[in-house]
Amino acid sequence: MNYLPPKGTRDFYPEDMILREHIFTSWEQSCHTFGFEKYDAPVFEHLDLYTHKSGTEIEQQLYSFEDKGGRKLSLRPEMTPSVARMVAARGNSLAKPVKWYSIPKLFRYEKMQKGRLREFFQLNMDIIGIAELTADAELIAATIDTMKRLGLDSQDFQIHISSRNLLEEYLQNTGIPKKEHAEIYLLLDKMPKMAYNDFCELVHSTLSNQERAETLLHLLSAKTLEDIEKMAPDLSALSELKELFSYLSAMGVADYCSFDITIVRGLAYYTGIVFEVFDTRRSMRAIAGGGRYNRLIELYGGTPTPAVGFAMGDVVLSDLLREKGALPTEPAKCDVFVISVTKDISAAMSITARLRNARISTEFPLKMNAVGKQLKKAAASRCKIALLTGGEEEASGNYRIKIMQTGEEENIPMEQFKEALSARLENL
Repeated sequence: MNYLPPKGTRDFYPEDMILREHIFTSWEQSCHTFGFEKYDAPVFEHLDLYTHKSGTEIEQQLYSFEDKGGRKLSLRPEMTPSVARMVAARGNSLAKPVKWYSIPKLFRYEKMQKGRLREFFQLNMDIIGIAELTADAELIAATIDTMKRLGLDSQDFQIHISSRNLLEEYLQNTGIPKKEHAEIYLLLDKMPKMAYNDFCELVHSTLSNQERAETLLHLLSAKTLEDIEKMAPDLSALSELKELFSYLSAMGVADYCSFDITIVRGLAYYTGIVFEVFDTRRSMRAIAGGGRYNRLIELYGGTPTPAVGFAMGDVVLSDLLREKGALPTEPAKCDVFVISVTKDISAAMSITARLRNARISTEFPLKMNAVGKQLKKAAASRCKIALLTGGEEEASGNYRIKIMQTGEEENIPMEQFKEALSARLENL
């Protein structure tokens, strides 16, 4: 029998949960700051929720199965189809804009590699019902806020922004037919992972028309919006990107953002602005990504509804925090640890119960040992204060306490020990 977890999944021991909860807390705080409401959906959905938008070939990447009623289902590989389904179901009864977030566990059956597992968590944030680019700017600013809350700054990560509309408009204007666009998008997705000369060879071998290949490579030489403007000043999507960057500047996050023509996003439902978050060295997979999906809700039976969203996974983000030395400190397991000098476990249990009733997090040694060993247990619990009962101080109506961080000791009155402990805990 194999007692290891399934390939691509993780056990989370208590020490692992510290980082996971740190990430989740930062995500939640950002969502609250930006006014997003939390939602959730089933952990498995009807299989056709995913094949309807991506085709049957997507099933190879899914944990799909047939239940006892013969229904074809799948563990959810992403959250956007679920939120689109939910919004379509409520229709116009939902007040717009919808600003929702979720932190689901997701499942994808795909090749294992650095930064990619088969079971993972993801922050999803969506703004639905707003066509204006203010929604795109709001979402990008929220993405940046989540990273900053984790102790990262513009030296650690950057938001790479492009537009599917700009790419499509440029390619059409230069004579590249729309039927070839999907193949070109796949090429662009490979560009950052290859040496430039190798990429040029791939473009020429993929596009039979060599003039079109050179046209594409000329476009990809653009590093800024100004470069694009020199190549094609009449592109309507260019003004859209300029407007977005002006909003990002107004929100004070422009230093975190740059134009990147190679960003296309892999999913077919993106319709406009797209973006991805990378570590500044580009040594890892994308930390997050998102964009416009203005036609997806209509695909699931809703009315035409503009929407923009993004997702950030915990796997690559955790790797980045480790690399940057931005891991959280271990939190206290409890506030107070009760130690019995006389090894009277009943007295320790009684004091513990009284403190817990006062909503003070408290532990006591479940097995009595010498005071020295009890103090070691208190230290291991990462408590803030150790309270010693049964000592000489009780004869004069006091308990002795030890502030674990400093080693400082003092006496507190037994009659008001809960209030005294609360006061000291407030200052720790």
